[in-house]
Amino acid sequence: MAVLRRPCESAGETVRAPVQTSGAATWVLIVAIAGSSMTFIDANAVSVALPAMQRELNADAADLQWVVEGYALFLSALILIGGSLGDIFGRRRIFVAGIVLFALASLACAASRSVLVLDIARCVQGVGGALATPGSLALISSNFSDSDRGRAIGTWSGFAAITAALGPLLGGWLAQHASWRYVFLINVPLAVFVVIAAFARVPESRDEAAKRSIDVTGALLVTSALAALTFGLIRLQVAGTDLAGAIAAGSGVLLLGAFVFCEARESAPMVPLAIFRNATFSGANVYTFFLYAALGGSLYFVPFDLQNIQGYSPTAAGAAMLPFIIIMFALSRWSGSLVATTGARVPLIVGAVVAAVGFLAYARAAAGGSYWTTFFPASVILGFGGALFVAPLTTTVMEAGDAKHAGLASGINNAVSRVAGLLAIAALGIVLLASFYGEFDRVVPALHVSVRTQQLLARDREALGTGKPLEALAEPDRTAVNDLLRRSYTLGFERVMAISAAFALLAALVVVPTVPSRVRSRVNR
Repeated sequence: MAVLRRPCESAGETVRAPVQTSGAATWVLIVAIAGSSMTFIDANAVSVALPAMQRELNADAADLQWVVEGYALFLSALILIGGSLGDIFGRRRIFVAGIVLFALASLACAASRSVLVLDIARCVQGVGGALATPGSLALISSNFSDSDRGRAIGTWSGFAAITAALGPLLGGWLAQHASWRYVFLINVPLAVFVVIAAFARVPESRDEAAKRSIDVTGALLVTSALAALTFGLIRLQVAGTDLAGAIAAGSGVLLLGAFVFCEARESAPMVPLAIFRNATFSGANVYTFFLYAALGGSLYFVPFDLQNIQGYSPTAAGAAMLPFIIIMFALSRWSGSLVATTGARVPLIVGAVVAAVGFLAYARAAAGGSYWTTFFPASVILGFGGALFVAPLTTTVMEAGDAKHAGLASGINNAVSRVAGLLAIAALGIVLLASFYGEFDRVVPALHVSVRTQQLLARDREALGTGKPLEALAEPDRTAVNDLLRRSYTLGFERVMAISAAFALLAALVVVPTVPSRVRSRVNR
């Protein structure tokens, strides 16, 4: 489940369009909200619909991961380039181009008859998202006066919270009562409205001072690196010591090194490495990586546990996460005010520790029982943890850097959070499936199932890792095998949550030496 995404502004130093009248500015805000809501709804709705996609498309665990990972890969790798393109060629133009590409890819997703086509369409969606996501706040920033900008961003954030909360519920309801395909089709009418309104009501703006070059080499290197790493990690999940997976993962690490090497020598890099000389900014991004790896990686597996193991309907699975989202956004304004009184360090540490307790509560919830005594308290605890750290983290990132480069700092931190989730889903998948197959392969011989059942288990081995019950087996094999599937998946799920708790605690430790009680330093470029 995609969660806790912070806004990414354009990377360049802003030269604003003339401040708009209240009516024109309102239209800018409407377009920015409607455009960003497409990505918010889609990201949160798709994860809940994954089990339904698996059943219809007969997908295995790796195929399903690429539905999420393909989108996240291109979004995280290209989001900084998207902001730069808007600064150079026009923020409205690039924003609209991203919305159109996102909508066309959504149509391809809805029409997909194979999981391969769906995965490719999701990759294209990620490119569209990378163009559109930086543009929503850039449009607000360039069209509102200093006195009105904060209120406009607050309104945008409020609607972001609403769409984030509606996404899982809407995705689950559509998957249960209509089809998972409608999760993608709802993007199309929104896109039509955004495009028409943008051209009719939103003025164009760009940064005339921005360098006219794009770091194409950096974009290609980081995209290739993340793709190779993700492919290698997913390949290693089922194949174990697979040579191709190990080579791909190793190549990804080497390509990341090449990316850092080239960025240090690029005249207009997408990620200026000098910005990391500031210890507070670097510490905040390491904190982000650990914490968002825990969140993005672990919560991906929750819908499978809820639906395949606990027997929740898709709608109920979507609703199960609502306490987490509602609490996080309802209290984020309050936690933001804590920075002024306590500084950022305390809420960042406490938030990470509370989140760790939440992950451990999810591990306990995997054993089953009433929602109100299992997943509800886990969701509530994690929500309080998120509420404590989201706003202070954003404040730390923005105040650690030079004010005129706040957009760049925000964009880098946003990309770090997305990369963390991208890699964590693949890496934690190795943990879950290693635990799953270790337990399943150990116990299944003792079940003494029929030869026919043994053949079906061998044929569908790669699809077993999601815990989906098998219906094609005859009794008594079906009951015995499905019970073992549930126990094996639960074991892996518990270990994933325990590792996520450890990541959260590591994030808390990172804060101690790097984030002062009051953030006063600035990045020197």
